[in-house]
Amino acid sequence: MRSQPDFAQDPGELFDVVLADGTPTGHSKPRAAVHHDGDWHRALHLWIAGTEPDGTPFLMFQLRAEGKDTWPNRLDVTVGGHLGSGEDLADALREVHEEIGIDPDAAAIIPLGTRICANEPATGVIDREVQSILLLHDDRPLDGYHPNPAEVSALARFPLPALLEFLAGDGEEITGMILRPGDRPRPESVERDRFIPNVDRYFYRVAIAAAAALRGDRHLAV
Repeated sequence: MRSQPDFAQDPGELFDVVLADGTPTGHSKPRAAVHHDGDWHRALHLWIAGTEPDGTPFLMFQLRAEGKDTWPNRLDVTVGGHLGSGEDLADALREVHEEIGIDPDAAAIIPLGTRICANEPATGVIDREVQSILLLHDDRPLDGYHPNPAEVSALARFPLPALLEFLAGDGEEITGMILRPGDRPRPESVERDRFIPNVDRYFYRVAIAAAAALRGDRHLAV
């Protein structure tokens, strides 16, 4: 069985620098330099959605580890990672095992499109990503995951009906089931400011797409 890394990120890991449309430039730079200089680079976002035994659909987030160089201790995509130099999307799926301890069924992954994202999440960090967005349909129980504490402080699973209302602006907190490394899933209320802010309503759009996918709709995008 593959092991999970015991560090949040490697500042010396090489990323391929791309243009804002994803076109390769032919240059590679260390992670720290890419985030300092604001170079466009490729990233993977994999969301996990499914249905509880009682029929309630859900969408899962991760609480980013305290040691992350961007948005520590904030709720984000279920699995997020960068494509290392020379990697393709299939290679980057290693992030799923590294962060949450499962090997995804490739046949259950649905492409949702590409997102162009630019933000400045910390002093001295300019993060410009061309993100490939994927959705994995996986109904396994929350305690079937193994979050890596170096990467993930917790996994949070929210019922989609309540999450859609919350992300549309209803209320200041939402209750979900939270799994922390080495613990059992427990109900917990989460305030709005624990989620990474998005000017493009990204989380809301993903939740809408996830609900449509779980209904069996064919036409999906974020």
